[in-house]
Amino acid sequence: MDRPVTTLFMLMSLDGKISPGASDDLDMDKDLPAIDGLKEGLHQYYEIEQTTDLWSFNTGRVQKKMGVNEKTLPEKTPVSFVLLDNSHLTEHGIRYFCARSKEFVLITSNKNHPAFSVEEDNLHIIYQEELSLEDALCTLKNEYGCERITIQSGGTINGLFLRGKLFDFVDIVVAPVLVGGKETSTLIDGKSIADVSGLGDLGVLKLESCEPLDDSYIRLKYRVIS
Repeated sequence: MDRPVTTLFMLMSLDGKISPGASDDLDMDKDLPAIDGLKEGLHQYYEIEQTTDLWSFNTGRVQKKMGVNEKTLPEKTPVSFVLLDNSHLTEHGIRYFCARSKEFVLITSNKNHPAFSVEEDNLHIIYQEELSLEDALCTLKNEYGCERITIQSGGTINGLFLRGKLFDFVDIVVAPVLVGGKETSTLIDGKSIADVSGLGDLGVLKLESCEPLDDSYIRLKYRVIS
């Protein structure tokens, strides 16, 4: 395989939502810690997150929601971060991830992205006129030595990974909550399958483990078989 082994790792509600609502002002990381019955077991997700791959894929939109464009520059970690972004990160947000990452790779189709104005030894830019996640993954492996990567992006990008057959494993922590809402992002968003000709795009999974966690949380681990 000429790309890294990928694992989708996410926190979701029992009904498959990865956000507590449709607004960008709402976010699991910000909102669940304030809710009785959810905050008690939430720490388990973050503890598991610390054991995931040393390469992590996310999006500028998600990180903007987390406030990286305003946060104080962090200390260095052993994790290399890959962000897909065209317009959400500022120059400060780029410097935030340069400070935080062992290696920081930005994937963008914006030739005027603020990252092009930043000079840091660990900053690398994959510029694509048209997004190709498969090509980007191949570049990550062949040019930067990425063998395994954890995917923690939003529902739309997760949908592109799914339709491109780019997931190898799925590792989900299920929170004991129902969110609802047609507009609220789910684990996999994007274009829906409308007829039988699209059924080949389904991701078929084999359960590898089901682990009950404290406070009614559950961890589900699957291998993608097709």
